[in-house]
Amino acid sequence: MPLDHTTAPSDKPPVTIFGPDFPFAFDDWIRHPAGLGSLPAEHLGAEVAIVGAGMAGMVAAYELMKLGLKPVIYEASKMGGRLRSQPFEGGQGVIAELGGMRFPVSSTAFFHYVNQLGLASQPFPNPLTPASGSTVVDLEGQTYYAEKLADLPPMFKEVADAWSQALEDGASFQAVQDAIRSRDVPALKALWNKLVPLWDDRTFYDFVATSKAFAGLSFQHREVFGQVGFGTGGWDSDFPNSMLEILRVVMTNCDDEQRLIQGGADQVPLGLWQHAPDKMAHWPADTSLASLHGGAPRAGVAAIHRQADGKLAVTDRWGDTRSYAAVLTTCQSWLLTTQIACEESLFSHKMWMALDRTRYMQSSKTFVMVDRPFWKDKDPVTGRDTMSMTLTDRLTRGTYLFDNGPGKPGVICLSYAWMGDALKMLPQPPEKRVKLALDALKKIYPNVDIASHIIGDPITISWEADPHFLGAFKGALPGHYRYNQRMFAHFMQDGMPAAQRGIFIAGDDVSWTPAWVEGAVQTSLNAVWGILHHFGGRTHAENPGPGDVFKDIGPMELPE
Repeated sequence: MPLDHTTAPSDKPPVTIFGPDFPFAFDDWIRHPAGLGSLPAEHLGAEVAIVGAGMAGMVAAYELMKLGLKPVIYEASKMGGRLRSQPFEGGQGVIAELGGMRFPVSSTAFFHYVNQLGLASQPFPNPLTPASGSTVVDLEGQTYYAEKLADLPPMFKEVADAWSQALEDGASFQAVQDAIRSRDVPALKALWNKLVPLWDDRTFYDFVATSKAFAGLSFQHREVFGQVGFGTGGWDSDFPNSMLEILRVVMTNCDDEQRLIQGGADQVPLGLWQHAPDKMAHWPADTSLASLHGGAPRAGVAAIHRQADGKLAVTDRWGDTRSYAAVLTTCQSWLLTTQIACEESLFSHKMWMALDRTRYMQSSKTFVMVDRPFWKDKDPVTGRDTMSMTLTDRLTRGTYLFDNGPGKPGVICLSYAWMGDALKMLPQPPEKRVKLALDALKKIYPNVDIASHIIGDPITISWEADPHFLGAFKGALPGHYRYNQRMFAHFMQDGMPAAQRGIFIAGDDVSWTPAWVEGAVQTSLNAVWGILHHFGGRTHAENPGPGDVFKDIGPMELPE
């Protein structure tokens, strides 16, 4: 549920995803008129392999193309990665967002590309927001209807207040956000670096359960917090995660003021594929990633190894091998041991430990298309919406309603669930998933015949069942800070043995903010700097890049 502390006074600068681990202004870097840097003339047109055509791969390829390199993108599954917008058959452009679907306005680097492509966005219908109209909270058999937090029983306000107070007491929330707003790097580093050793080894649940703010409340208050949560809904599936990960989310407003991309989130990576930048080194006007590839990426990667001449050999699934001076892998880290035969010597043993210890969270969604947004009909007895955005402790967990405009079918995300709740769906076929969801919702809305409005076939996904993903997104466990620091800092390669240089990693699982696309964008921009540096290029003096300032403001290192 939205909390008071997430709304900034109008006279203050906005909160953005600026750090806190690495407070570098990625949004300013990519907007600067000087550009990201320049390459030695002899390397213009050189090929660079990009493994994965998701958001991280596309951003890196797009920026490297602008610098004068020739990205060669390999994709094993669908372009767009986890920005996957699947159209319903015959649905006039009506889609189901199977991956990323809600993007906080604090994602300023991501929205730089959204705006560059001229894409429109609108508020996402999260619980207790104007975009949802109304919200139903159903817990322990009790159903509550609300249009704002004050409409719910006092316990919900007590939970919201306790969470706000716990953040202030345990993590200096307001001071950290003030430092982020003002981009006060020394202040932010000082505050955050105190929190890292305090909360790396402790869970989200530990933070809540041991806070003074929750101490005087009942266990039921913690249950309500876990089921209904804040911002986008219940977070009890994150209770085992490192508290640092949760602090990053709330301090950078990831869970607040979110928007959806009209027409589908996949338009962003696919748009970058087709877009011809205004300013490019080396390539002629109207060059795009699509034109450099003849219209399609190469097949998925089967193997990566070091050649005798020092170059990196990339073999695709059909056996074609090509060599490159640099390779960027943007796939989930587990794929480097399960789908790709990646030569062990390309990474240090400590880096392999970090890559293999990444822990992915399960996620499932089930969507149906309906004849119209019938939920907006008013109940003749109560005057309330027939159906609402719904949070519940039942099997569905979160149910979202999407109005696609006049004359178009609506879409219902019947169930959006994580971890254990997602695993309950894993073996079920689509029709069974829909039936289970409808049975659960019937207990909340006994007089609403949702099934009578369904048209077409359902669309569903379990990311953990996809061999090209093996999970939805990273969820760091206590003690994982060191692993994340190794992965995030990997683009700084000057101190590495020659045998480990030239292969780079990026993606939201490399970032500090897994599950949020801004992390994919930021780590891909780190890799752009790393690849530029690898080819002997340099940034412009008036626009230093992430690697230029990394030694001064990079993430702290905990002792091994």
